[in-house]
Parts: sequence; structure tokens; C-alpha cells
Amino acid sequence: MKKLSLLAALLFYTASAGANGIDALKAFIADTRTAKADFSQTVLDKNGTTKQQTSGTMAFSRPGKFRWAYQKPFEQLIVGDGSKIYLYDVDLEQVTIKQLDQALGSSPAALLAGNNEIEKFYVLADAGTHDGLTWLSATPKDKDGSFNQILMGFNQRTLAEMKIRDNFGLTTVLKLSHLERNPKLPASTFKFTPPPGVDVISDSK
Repeated sequence: MKKLSLLAALLFYTASAGANGIDALKAFIADTRTAKADFSQTVLDKNGTTKQQTSGTMAFSRPGKFRWAYQKPFEQLIVGDGSKIYLYDVDLEQVTIKQLDQALGSSPAALLAGNNEIEKFYVLADAGTHDGLTWLSATPKDKDGSFNQILMGFNQRTLAEMKIRDNFGLTTVLKLSHLERNPKLPASTFKFTPPPGVDVISDSK
């Protein structure tokens, strides 16, 4: 099973030491314009059984630009260039193109690479401290989306873990490493041209 998610999302935040989850998110929005990191992703079913494990790299430049590259065990790529989102499945030789404003909305990627209107799309709440992390819960106001809750766990000044619970009973757990805040990212990071010969599916009229 492949799970290609716009996590964009996605997915690290900066927090002031001792701050609660909401303070952490707001500090991230205020202080972080670009970032990059390695990630590992595990998909769990409703019983907590591992269904899939993947890893790769990600980067973002706010607002609206991000790159989410799955490297193992299969290669997939999600790129947002500020106006469109490209989803490239290497195995299927297929590229799906969506308009950024339609695809972001209340998606997890909007928390990372969107604008500052986070509370327009989410109900935010502190979720306490456990497992050595300070947690924030973000519930999308759009009830028609594919997920129903995002949990973000902070360790001092860095988002250490992110859990995305969807409407199908699956939980995607993201763990970040080698996080770098506000690096200089080349413009090519957020550009994508479909390779020759691949199938292209676009929502553009």
C-alpha cells in the first residue's frame, strides 16, 4: 500500500523553551520562513499495527512552496511551486497536477507552507505533555477533508513528531531529524517539470 499525503506535509515547528503547543506553532509561523529536514514516516491502522514505513527528505519556503521527497522503499515526490502542486509517482510514471489554493486549504501542508491564517482553517488546542514532548492538537474546520486531527509534539525549540489521523482509521506518524531552520534554498528546489513520457493528470481547465 502506498500512502501519498500532502504533508506536506509536511513538518517542523520552532518553539520557545517552556512554551505550550499553541505558542510553539505561533513562534514557528513568526520565525521560520524556510526549513529542511530528513523524515521517517510510519502508517498505523486503528489497532496500532504498522502498515507501511517510508523515509525521505523535505523542505519548505513560506508561503506555498514545499518539496516532499519519498526515497525508500519507493520513490515519490510532491512539489508545490507557489501556484500548483505536482505529485509524481515514479513507479506508476504518473504526475498529478493540482491548483495550490484548492489543494492546500486545510490540508496538513497548509500548517507548514501556507500563510499566517492558520486559525481560519483549524481549531487549535493544547494537548498536554507526554512522551517527553509538548503537544498541540489542530482540528480542521472543514469536515469534508480526508483527515480529522493533527497532533504536533515539540521538544524544546523543534517539532520532534507529528501524528495525522485520517477518516479511514489510519494514523500517519512523522519523525524529523537533522532539521535546519531558515536555510538558503535554491529556487530549483520548488520547481518541477514532468519527465518525458509520463502520464499527466491535471485539474486545470
